[in-house]
Amino acid sequence: MELPERASGIDEAMGKAYRGSKEWQGLPGVVLTPQKMHLPGILVRYEPAPGIDPSPVVFDSPHSGYDYPGDFDHAVPRDVLRRAEDAFVDDLYEGAPDLGAGFLKALFPRAYIDPNRHEDEIDSDMLSEPWPRPVRASEKSEMGLGLIRRLIKGRVHIYDRPLTVTEIMARIESYHRPYYAELENMLESRVSGFGAVWHVNCHSMRTTGRKGGKSIPRDDFVLGDREGESCDPAFTEFVAECLRNMGYSVQINHPFKGAELIERFGRPLEGRHSLQIEVNRGLYMDEDRIEKHAGFGQLKGDIDQLIGDICKFAKAQVRVP
Repeated sequence: MELPERASGIDEAMGKAYRGSKEWQGLPGVVLTPQKMHLPGILVRYEPAPGIDPSPVVFDSPHSGYDYPGDFDHAVPRDVLRRAEDAFVDDLYEGAPDLGAGFLKALFPRAYIDPNRHEDEIDSDMLSEPWPRPVRASEKSEMGLGLIRRLIKGRVHIYDRPLTVTEIMARIESYHRPYYAELENMLESRVSGFGAVWHVNCHSMRTTGRKGGKSIPRDDFVLGDREGESCDPAFTEFVAECLRNMGYSVQINHPFKGAELIERFGRPLEGRHSLQIEVNRGLYMDEDRIEKHAGFGQLKGDIDQLIGDICKFAKAQVRVP
């Protein structure tokens, strides 16, 4: 398949990423074009269509998936498991390609395997045998929220049996690694075409948190840059100011500073900037019913504006192909 011609160096780089993904070609249900890659049950990648001015920006939604694999074998009801989803976050950011940015979303649920965890961030308490590599200890895995979740809603066990190394490795190979590989392709194509990339890692958070047994209301947005380690703080401040100018309350690095994805891909000294955005679910959905409410449209319009502003910001920082 020939790539459409555009007077932009980004096309060649995107083409290389597209051709590098051809290992998936011919598999059932796979869609593979320069503008869309769909791996059923795993991920969908979108790129700007011909005629849309591309930017060195990529958005990704790793936790909005709800295509539950047949081998999940969970013991809790599905409606309980859905509490772990960042429901509808992919819908909020789906306008990114029309505004010049790439967009990647996971289709599998985070409760099955979490793309925002290191693949060795294993909760050993849920295994039937030792993990064959050094375990990467973390606060999240100790809480039962590691690569493979052990708990939901605080203390409810997801499984009624231990898991084997074989089944966890199968999830890593079939879901976790393809997501990382595709996101890396998207980021590297921008670095090749523009010399730098701005990656926005998209999440949602519950309306309230808990501290000392008390319910604590959360702000509208929380931005995480790992205390300035994953992106230039000027980018974080730019995004915060955009949101505040729209009337939203914003916190930075509290209570969420970002996890594995922005830690892995954010290297600002190399021109690779990764920022996590958490949006308060109360702005757009009924958390108990897991349904959009009347506020969704307003929030999506504001996020479209934010996406456009981020693309303009990024293009102003780099060489124009």
